[in-house]
Amino acid sequence: MRTSQRLPLPRADRVEQPVVRFTPREQRLVAALRTPSAVQGWLNDLPYNSEPDGPTLRCFRGVVRAGTAHCLEAVLAAATILEQHRYPPLVLSFESVDLLDHVLFVYRGPGGWGSIARSRDPGLHGRRPVFATPRALALSYFESYVDFTGRIKGYAVVDLRVLGSYDWRLATRNVWKVERVLIDWPHRPVASSDRRTERLRRRYRAFRDAHDYKPWKFYAGRDRWTALPKEFRGRG
Repeated sequence: MRTSQRLPLPRADRVEQPVVRFTPREQRLVAALRTPSAVQGWLNDLPYNSEPDGPTLRCFRGVVRAGTAHCLEAVLAAATILEQHRYPPLVLSFESVDLLDHVLFVYRGPGGWGSIARSRDPGLHGRRPVFATPRALALSYFESYVDFTGRIKGYAVVDLRVLGSYDWRLATRNVWKVERVLIDWPHRPVASSDRRTERLRRRYRAFRDAHDYKPWKFYAGRDRWTALPKEFRGRG
């Protein structure tokens, strides 16, 4: 893991709208989804992209056309939409001990930092903008990140504008460079207790053995989560 204790965080000030050549359908969608809450709701309604025909990394245009998104595709779609409403295109990247990493779109609202996300795991979706710092936001995912093998070991906040002229918004091909940049970016380490992690892992395993699906209702801090996609509602 590439780490540093003194990495500067990207600025969260409002940005100028970049000129993007949207189709009429895309432009209507961008105009309708003016807030992070609205974007999270739209992504919740999309089926999760399980990549049945092989790996994909679609940008906003590809997500609109395919009608499905995995975690990084959801982040790119959110970033493209909300950049048009003057939110900087910030991505929070997690590193996990089992190499099953995760990404979020992050933003700063009047009450603090929040996130937008899509995942196969109910605990790894969005958070309300109530966290004092990106680190506090990242730590809110620690408990729900623990499963059979997962455990957060680091995080980074990356401004997608570091990609310069690379087209991560509307490209018709897979945008693998985005993934490479996030993997290579220095991540801040997250220290955690082995004892606590093993306790959480035992609880997770017991729940999965009993119910055969992923839990979420026993996690702390759910009042700071955004609404979950419908496939998780009603389950514990």
